Amino acid sequence: MRSGYETKYFNPGKRQPEIKGDLVDKTIRKSQSLTLNTKQYVVLKKNIFILFLSVCCIESAYAQHVHMNMKADSSKTVMQDSVPKHNDMMDISVMCNAYSLNLPMNRNGSGTSWQPDASPMYGYMIHSKKWMYMLHGNIFIRYNKQDLTNEGTRGGKMFDAPDMLMAMGQTKIGNNGLFHFNTMFSLEAPIVGGYGYPLLFQTGESWKGQPLVDRQHPHDLFSELSVSYSYSFSKKTDLFVYLGYPGEPALGPVSFMHRTSGMNNPDAPVGHHWTDATHITFGVATIGFRYGKFKVEGSSFTGREPDENRYNFDSPKFDSWSGRISFNPNKNWSMQASHGFLKSPEVLRPDENVNRTTASAAYVFVFGDEKYFSSTAIWGMNKGKNLNGSNDVELEASLRLTKFVSYFRYEWVQKSVEELNLDPSTYGNETLFPINATTIGAGYDLFRFGGMRIMMGGQFSWYHSPPALVSLYGKNPLAGEIYLRLYPGFM
Repeated sequence: MRSGYETKYFNPGKRQPEIKGDLVDKTIRKSQSLTLNTKQYVVLKKNIFILFLSVCCIESAYAQHVHMNMKADSSKTVMQDSVPKHNDMMDISVMCNAYSLNLPMNRNGSGTSWQPDASPMYGYMIHSKKWMYMLHGNIFIRYNKQDLTNEGTRGGKMFDAPDMLMAMGQTKIGNNGLFHFNTMFSLEAPIVGGYGYPLLFQTGESWKGQPLVDRQHPHDLFSELSVSYSYSFSKKTDLFVYLGYPGEPALGPVSFMHRTSGMNNPDAPVGHHWTDATHITFGVATIGFRYGKFKVEGSSFTGREPDENRYNFDSPKFDSWSGRISFNPNKNWSMQASHGFLKSPEVLRPDENVNRTTASAAYVFVFGDEKYFSSTAIWGMNKGKNLNGSNDVELEASLRLTKFVSYFRYEWVQKSVEELNLDPSTYGNETLFPINATTIGAGYDLFRFGGMRIMMGGQFSWYHSPPALVSLYGKNPLAGEIYLRLYPGFM
């Protein structure tokens, strides 16, 4: 049970525009009304959009200027299949993997995770005498409506902008050492507010002491500030240490916004908190060792998820742990299995600890200039003490044909009465509801200038509700989105 807060449950009752007595639903609908109808708030959001666009354009112009000055050197270092020569340690004129002088930068995932070496990269490279820098970003300026046909009472609509901006750099230390830093920022909180954006069946975290249900929480302004040091004993062996505040522990696959198969989709997976929700953790220490195609790593980190204040730094506790083994058999495949103990991840359920287990396999195949196919299969399970485990399965894929991209995601996730904030006297204490969600989307690059791209796209999501939840959601609610996406060019 939640402690320290008065819980307000959803009650199905009869289908009606608003669920009587539901504080969360009323407040969310009020938030949506403000978002769509208050002129001052709309102007504020437009100003933020313009500011962010200006930053991206300035970044693009500056990076392009530097890149042109270094074109001769850069062209050798950013080829998508670039793999370091193993005759000696990689020279600093070639940006390598963040945690090894002997691996390609294409293998970088989120945190310390691995992607296939064939993964395409988008961003800007900046060279100096001793340092290599990379800038990357992604913003979707969109209109999002969940439950297009108003089958149920839990849908929502909003103009919003899921986004992230990254900057990283590295330099050699001696012949075998490598220092790397990584930063990631998000403007989701000032743009969409503390309630985040509408997303049917999504759960996790809270706002004003109430659980967020059918909403995706905004990400913190400071999403990653990390440093690492790695030492290469030979071309086959590396040892590294990673510290993040915030950072990402060795748990789960590459997070959704960084996966090649998932980066084109603006939405977080409905099973986000079963697989990769620890990608923003305030206090992470990881040590890892690579031998050949394998890597083992372990982390100590803070189990509590970020609090409702998206602009501060939460207190680090290092009360949780995880371990992960990764295997890249060739340039097209990357696999991982991981397990972790999370102490009190949810502020509304402080007495509940979670054991999380995940496994994933990612595949990338390149068949031309900016032409590739990518897919990922993911399984995750959360299990509390004396409770049955709840599972999540995700299958996603993306196809790129120069300016055109199409993508797909299917999810099957089990969500509890507590997760969906339902009254246990009506639904039972231990009921797990199987949720099915299928998303199909596409986009096309309209403009390319200064290394920046603007894509127009859209997607539809179909959900299948279990019979007990039809009165709340409808049987097969449909969601739709249209967006303009701003992102850097292909490297």
